[in-house]
Amino acid sequence: MSSTFNKNEISQKMNKTIMSFKKDLGTLRTGRANPAMFDLIRVEVYGQKMPLNQLATITIPEPRTISIQVWDKSNVNLVDSEIKKSNLGVNPQVADRMVSIHNNKTYGRLSVAIQSRCKSSKIFDIKPGAFHPRPKVVSSIVKLEPKVSLGKDVHSKLDEIIKVAFNQRRKKIRNSLKEIFSPEVLSDGGIDPNFRAENLSVEDYIRLAKMVGKT
Repeated sequence: MSSTFNKNEISQKMNKTIMSFKKDLGTLRTGRANPAMFDLIRVEVYGQKMPLNQLATITIPEPRTISIQVWDKSNVNLVDSEIKKSNLGVNPQVADRMVSIHNNKTYGRLSVAIQSRCKSSKIFDIKPGAFHPRPKVVSSIVKLEPKVSLGKDVHSKLDEIIKVAFNQRRKKIRNSLKEIFSPEVLSDGGIDPNFRAENLSVEDYIRLAKMVGKT
């Protein structure tokens, strides 16, 4: 039995595969700005959804800076809105809360809710000067990598605990969480009852969620 190979056809297929692989790599967020990060963003203009790169010039003047020059200034707000709605851009203050660690004023309910589910890191900011014309807002790029789920029951308990704790964040948890845990139970679980909500790490809150109903 003999087989006939078409070198040109195989070469073309290989080139397409390599190009597709390179494009996929380009969309990865590695801490460096990359225009390919915006490939999936579509903006509804002129009665249709259009790729961002068909509405603006996207350049990288510096490794951690993106410049987006929107050709039609009437589309600037639409472009900014779509970036924010994507999983790429959020308000810088929100981004800070998403990645904040305990013992910080920016650490709160959102920090724990996000970090108990994902590994989060702030990559860089997109400043108004990156857009032409300039909008009035700044966006931040945040990377979220899903973690193994703790399970619906644990997440439900965790969300309730952080809601109660951070709604009374100035109180010591011996007081804010008294309807859920006694000071003795907190101490037995390795949690200082004299801590306030912002002093407990994400791991502490997860441990508390797993303790509910077992004390």
